[in-house]
Amino acid sequence: MLTIGEVAAYAGVTIRTVRHYHAKGLLPEPMRDHSGYRRYDAATVVELIRIRTLAEAGVPLARVRELLRAGPEEFAAAIAEIDEQLRAEIRQRRCLRERIARLAAGDDLALPAPLIEFLDHLRTLGVDERIIRVERDGWLPLLARSPERAAELIARKRKQIADPQLVDFYRTLGQALDRPDDHQLSRLADRMAAYLAHLTTAQGADSLDDTGIEPAMAQLLDTLAFDTWPPARRLVELLEQRGWTGWTKLRPLTPPDHR
Repeated sequence: MLTIGEVAAYAGVTIRTVRHYHAKGLLPEPMRDHSGYRRYDAATVVELIRIRTLAEAGVPLARVRELLRAGPEEFAAAIAEIDEQLRAEIRQRRCLRERIARLAAGDDLALPAPLIEFLDHLRTLGVDERIIRVERDGWLPLLARSPERAAELIARKRKQIADPQLVDFYRTLGQALDRPDDHQLSRLADRMAAYLAHLTTAQGADSLDDTGIEPAMAQLLDTLAFDTWPPARRLVELLEQRGWTGWTKLRPLTPPDHR
């Protein structure tokens, strides 16, 4: 016969765990010797190992109790289900490891492949790397908030960047990062205001704000841009003088008259 310490050691658990399993009804109370100490047989070691294995697999103790009492078919089916859950967790953890590795490298972070391709496309167009970095960082909270919209929003960005004028705005803003010339920003504001007016006339005012990004998220994205591109804040001020406001959510200060 085995003492509680011996049975715990053979099963790879602590004495406290054995007592806990007794209290939860997972392990029947054994006979006691004349001194009042518990005495276990070898079968208890096997039972403890089964309980420990199921518990370590994440099976709740209440479910462990049910499985220990189940017939062979029910037990086998439950084990298959647990195995599939573990496989899914392993796949998820592999993905997390890949994301952590990218995070450690400071490259691409947790962005989906289509967005990485979009950012690479900006590089080929000659957009300043600092602007690309803010684009990248802005997508992180956006996709964390609405991952199901990733494909839609990336496609919209792709469509926008196909416009040569918008690419030119990106490049000019990149130049202003190193030479924040107010005259240069004023000219850019003039061109952007004219472009936005043309866009709203051709496609309607809703074309500027059709993403459905909530105001709090837009404010966060604006802050990211302003903190990284100081000229962007000044550019917004200049745009306001020309009848436009916002950065992430651009809109006319005076709603267009649809009469």
